[in-house]
Amino acid sequence: MTQPDAAIATSGLSKRFGSRTVVDGLDLLVPRGAVFGFLGPNGSGKTTTIRMLLGLVNATAGDIRLLGETMPARGAHVLPRVGALVEGPAFAPYLSGTANLLRRDTADRYAPPATRRARVAAALERVGLSHAAGRNVRAYSLGMKQRLGIAGALLTDRDLLVLDEPTNGLDPQGTREVRSLIRSLADEGTTVFVSSHLLAEIEQICTHAAIMRTGRLVAQGSLDELRGAGIPRVRLETPDPAAAVEVFTRLGLADAAAEDGVVDAAFPEAGPSAESVVAALVAADVRVRGFSVHGSTLEERFVALTGEGFDVEQ
Repeated sequence: MTQPDAAIATSGLSKRFGSRTVVDGLDLLVPRGAVFGFLGPNGSGKTTTIRMLLGLVNATAGDIRLLGETMPARGAHVLPRVGALVEGPAFAPYLSGTANLLRRDTADRYAPPATRRARVAAALERVGLSHAAGRNVRAYSLGMKQRLGIAGALLTDRDLLVLDEPTNGLDPQGTREVRSLIRSLADEGTTVFVSSHLLAEIEQICTHAAIMRTGRLVAQGSLDELRGAGIPRVRLETPDPAAAVEVFTRLGLADAAAEDGVVDAAFPEAGPSAESVVAALVAADVRVRGFSVHGSTLEERFVALTGEGFDVEQ
């Protein structure tokens, strides 16, 4: 993919604070029209990267292009086409949702005043908050506040939406609301860049992802590419797990481990065929109740690349 085809492209992007390197040589490529998950443990450099992308902090080194434009030099030209929600929305609690968005829109020098009220109403409808438009924000749930923050990012047409941990702190209902909204925005053609450390969030809404570890990019691509880059695994259901582990080890299947009647092991391409593994198990009097070979999951890839567990729930 060439840079003109990308909504976001960085080359050698780095950020240092004194002697500490927070982002190190990041080469990121986000396709236009994608829902792109930016993954990594807390403290891996995700938010700092987002701040550099949006021109909120200066990069120490490297290049950034948003929607084909150089940042920060062309920020005044390109940022009106970019909506962002970074580190949670902030609103005046004793003003209504409508009043908060009107204030935010007034602060945007590129927003046409003549259509302000119509655009605020349309943004509230787009995120499903028309029924609560006149209610004070202090009475909003966390999910409603997140949706109001996204509405603020969508007051004018955006080609790119950048969301930093958009479901952080939400209950299951609020999480579903935000996920549904992101999917609908993508269906309308908006490129959505979602920073998260939650596996379920990425697997349910994203088409592409990148994985960060201690400031470095360790993998990126479509979700299928990221899953497929790992070594396939064998899953065996048996009442004879100890004997099965011995067979797997003898056949060269690495990392064989048994738990609750299930034996799991790596299944390298250069290893024996699935049929020969089953035959060896039967020959060793291992009872086979179920046997399957599957590609690695996104969680397994994350653990393999970062050495850390992946939060699957909030």
